[in-house]
Amino acid sequence: MPASKSTSSRIFDVFVIGGGINGCGIARDAVGRGYSVFLAEMNDLASGTSSGSTKLIHGGLRYLEYYEFRLVREALMEREILWRNAPHIIWPMRFVLPLHKGLRPAWLVRLGLFIYDHIGGRKLLPKTRTLDMRTDPAGKPLKGSYRRAFEYSDCWVNDARFVVLNARDAADRGADVRVRTRVTSAEDEKGIWKIGIQNLLTGETETVRARYLVNAAGPWVDHVISGVLGQNDVQNVRLVKGSHIVVRSKFDDPRAYFFQNSDGRIIFAIPYENDFTLIGTTDQDYDGDPKEVAISDNEVDYLCAAASAYFVEPVRRDDIVWTYSGVRPLFDDGASKAQEATRDYVLKSETGRGGAPMVHVFGGKITTYRKLAESALEKIAESIGAKGRPWTHSATLPGGEFAFDGYEAQVEALLRDYAFLDRHHAARLVRLYGLCAREVLGNAQSPRDLGRHFGVDLYEAELRYLTAREWAVTGEDVLWRRTKRGLRLTPEEAAEVDDFMRDISGMQDQAANAGGGHA
Repeated sequence: MPASKSTSSRIFDVFVIGGGINGCGIARDAVGRGYSVFLAEMNDLASGTSSGSTKLIHGGLRYLEYYEFRLVREALMEREILWRNAPHIIWPMRFVLPLHKGLRPAWLVRLGLFIYDHIGGRKLLPKTRTLDMRTDPAGKPLKGSYRRAFEYSDCWVNDARFVVLNARDAADRGADVRVRTRVTSAEDEKGIWKIGIQNLLTGETETVRARYLVNAAGPWVDHVISGVLGQNDVQNVRLVKGSHIVVRSKFDDPRAYFFQNSDGRIIFAIPYENDFTLIGTTDQDYDGDPKEVAISDNEVDYLCAAASAYFVEPVRRDDIVWTYSGVRPLFDDGASKAQEATRDYVLKSETGRGGAPMVHVFGGKITTYRKLAESALEKIAESIGAKGRPWTHSATLPGGEFAFDGYEAQVEALLRDYAFLDRHHAARLVRLYGLCAREVLGNAQSPRDLGRHFGVDLYEAELRYLTAREWAVTGEDVLWRRTKRGLRLTPEEAAEVDDFMRDISGMQDQAANAGGGHA
C-alpha cells in the first residue's frame, strides 16, 4: 500500500467534493473571491449527471405547470448571462412546439410562452411567434396533422465542456483540482476538517485540511453523508434517471422541436453534432448504482414511439447510433411522480462534531449552477468569513473572450491564421475551445505539424492539449466528453485513441503500480 502523506501543513478555506457543474462552479466562484480551494472528483470531470443532460440552457417551460416560478425566472435570467460568458459552447436555439389536439390547449401554451418571454429579462433572444406548419419549413419533417405551432427561444450548451471550463478557470485562479481522487474520510478535528483522499490511479493516499466542506457529489451526495461522514438514516435525495438516444439526422432545420406526449410528459428533438438528432429525455425513479446507469429497453421504446408520433419518418431502433443516461440527484420533496419532483436546488448547512461547517448540495439545473454557487458562497461567508464579492456575472470562461455573437468571426480568423484547416475542422475547434483553439494548434503550419492522425479531424496535438490542460486521461474522456468524436470514429480508431491517451497520461504505468485495480 503506498504511503500516506499530508498536503504540507496548509489549511484550505474550502474543500469541494464533486467535479460536476455544481462542484466546479462553487470552486471557481470561491477561488475567484480569494478563498483557497481544493476540489476532489473520484472519476473524470462531468462523468456523471453533468454530461447526461439534454444540453440546454433554458428556463424550463414545463416547470410552469408545477408553479416553479422562482426557478423558471432565475433560469430565464441566466440564459443570456451564460451565453455572454461562454459564446463558444453556448448559443441560441429556436424551439418549435407543435400543438397537439387533446393535450394542452393552444391558449394555455401561449399563456405559458407569454410568461416565459416576459419574466426573465430577455433582451437578446427573440420572442415567441406563431407558425403555420403547412407553409413553414419546420412542418416538413412532421406529419400533416400538426398544422400550427409556437416557436420560442432558449439556448444550447456543450454540458461536459461547460464543467471542464469552470474547473480550468478555477485552477487558473489557484484552486487545486484533482480528478480520479476519492474522498475516503472526513473528520471534524477541533473545528477543522481532516479529509482523507486517495488517488485511484496510483493508490497514493493523502490528508487535506480545510475550514469548510462542500458536498457536491451529485447522485452520491447521500453516500458521502453516510459513508464518508458516518451519519445514519440518510434519505435526502430522490434519484431520477433521464435517458437520451442519438439518431441519424431526422431533419435539416436548425431549429429544435418540443414534443408533447399523450402521457403529459414532453421530449425534445434537437439538432446534434451537425449530422445527428438528439431525442430525450425520460423521467424515471432510479434505485441502482449511479455508476451503472444505462438506458432500458422500455426507455428506448418510449422515446422511439414518442418521436415517431410526430415525425413522418419513424424513429426506429436501427437508427440509434448512441445512447446515454444520467441520474439527477433531486431533493426528495415527496412528489408523486419523477417528472414532478422539483428541479430547484436545496442547500443544507450543518456542522461536524467539533463545529466544522459544511453544506450539502441537492438538485439544481445546469442553467442555474452560477446562482447555486453564489448561494453556496453566502453560506461559506457566514461560517468562515466573507472574502471578495460576487463576480461571475460578467466573467467569461476560458476561450470565450469574444462577443456573444462573434463565433463566425472567430472561425474566419482561425482560417486566416491556419490556412491548412478545412472549415469544418476550424468550426469545431472554435466551438470547443474558442480562442484557446490557437493553443491547441500552436505553431502548426500543416496537418503534419499536428502529429499523429487518429481519424476524421482528430490529431495528436488536440489529445496532448486535453491531457495537459483539461485533465483527460482515457479515450472515453476525449471521445465522449471533451469532443464527441466518438460518434464518428471506428471502434478500431477509438481503441487507438484510448491507448495513446493512457500512454501520454501515464495511466497504464500508474495502474500497474497500483496493482491494476484502481483504473
